[in-house]
Amino acid sequence: MKRRSAAPGPAYRRLSVEERRNQLIATALRLFARNAPEDVSLEDVARAAGVSRPLVYRYFPGGKQQLYEAVLRDAATDLERCFSVEAAGPLSERLADVLDRYLAFVGEHGEGFAALLAGGGVVETSRTSAIVDGVRRAAARQVLAHMGVERPGFRLDLAVRTWITSVEAASLIWLDEERGLPAPELRDWLVDQFIAQLVVTAGRDPETARALRAAAALESPGGRVDALVERTLTRIVPATLEP
Repeated sequence: MKRRSAAPGPAYRRLSVEERRNQLIATALRLFARNAPEDVSLEDVARAAGVSRPLVYRYFPGGKQQLYEAVLRDAATDLERCFSVEAAGPLSERLADVLDRYLAFVGEHGEGFAALLAGGGVVETSRTSAIVDGVRRAAARQVLAHMGVERPGFRLDLAVRTWITSVEAASLIWLDEERGLPAPELRDWLVDQFIAQLVVTAGRDPETARALRAAAALESPGGRVDALVERTLTRIVPATLEP
């Protein structure tokens, strides 16, 4: 009796140099997202990628430091994309869209977000710090672009960059406290914080006041800004002053 041949399995495809490099970066990103950088070895990356340790070295001859910097650049690019949304509609809605993307990234990478963006650990260098700082500056430029401001003065630039830092800090606390708020609630709080920061700065800076007036003109009646004002007045104004 003639034996039937087994059905052929999927054909093996050799990855191109770029595909293999991207595979190693993606694998390392997943590991760094779950562990501190100092706790991830090249052996761990090779094992998770299903390749040999020498192959990892072939693509990253600088070892773990070079691989970590490549992962950080990749994560930085993804984070910068979070701030790139369509330049249409109310500023508060654009920021809400930005934060939805940002918090989704933070949630996906979990505790490793601190290692990926906040730096620290044995792999931190001037290069990794520059990558992280570049993300913050790029995010600030994107926010200013949504405000229609290309070359901000010091006070407006300070307000926006301070808010970017607040977003990052709040995200880290959110993770550390086991996501004590639903992501949409944290998003709305951060949008409100940005509006409040602009209001405070506008009281001292004509440029910020102009940018705030222009942004307010695009807001929808009954939208986020009106809701913020109503909530604030309801909570702060004493009941004795109410009509």
